[in-house]
Amino acid sequence: MSIYPAPGGQGSYFPEEIPPPPPPLEPEPRRIPNFGHALLFIITAAVLLFGSQVLLTVFGWSPVAVRNGEITVQHPVLQMASQAATYILTLIIAALIFPAIWKRPFLQGIRWSGYTARVHAAKLVALGLLLGFMMQLVTYFTTPPKTVPIEEFFSTPLAAWGMTFFGIIIAPVFEEICFRGFLVPAFAIAYDFIALPRTPEAHHHWRTTTILTPVSLMFSAVVTSLLFAGIHAQQIGHYAAALVGLFSVSLLLTMVRVRTQSVAASALVHAAYNSFIFIAVLIQTGGYRHLDRLGK
Repeated sequence: MSIYPAPGGQGSYFPEEIPPPPPPLEPEPRRIPNFGHALLFIITAAVLLFGSQVLLTVFGWSPVAVRNGEITVQHPVLQMASQAATYILTLIIAALIFPAIWKRPFLQGIRWSGYTARVHAAKLVALGLLLGFMMQLVTYFTTPPKTVPIEEFFSTPLAAWGMTFFGIIIAPVFEEICFRGFLVPAFAIAYDFIALPRTPEAHHHWRTTTILTPVSLMFSAVVTSLLFAGIHAQQIGHYAAALVGLFSVSLLLTMVRVRTQSVAASALVHAAYNSFIFIAVLIQTGGYRHLDRLGK
């Protein structure tokens, strides 16, 4: 009979082995930005834009005036500056609040991916310039309105140069973050959720992946492109041919965003597209010295 206690038994001199702790559970993947996130972003921009217009009116700089039954833009430089400030402030607020909601950096959440845009910069710029050239052909072979509201932002050389900076730098970044960063995934996620079969397998797939179906992306591309053309309709006097062109441009921007998984890539194409249009106006007006040539 042994006088030594069995290993691990009562009174043992050998401590029992402690099982290792279970590995921490990985958080379930999140589909972002969803429709609620996109709505919050748009509401923030709308409230700030409305507030800026109210401030301008209070200080005697009414944004618009009605002359001969037509709405005309007043103080175009101030209007441009207030819109630029609204866009920048919206992005700052978004960069502060969404990381807390998403538990990841803002640029990562919207799939900015600046490295991808830098690697393919030459191709992306070339595509944007080609789109701008094609849009100029559309307007050349069709009959545009005699005047369009956006021309009021070219009333002086200062306003024209301000519009150029805004149109090449600020507007493409903000619009791509809004449309391709927030709305494209938001509509696609909503579509996939509505179309999801009510089965345990489908529910498990939804909870454990972030894959968006091709059908949802096509649906989102069409809806966001309609919205993209719609927000520019008033600027171009509801010019039908240009609206069709803008819808087509938006579809291609969405394709770039989906293929590259980079909002920065679509923003670069957008900026190059706008650049071609401003270059054409610069040439037409002799470097904004002869703005009376616009529309001729």
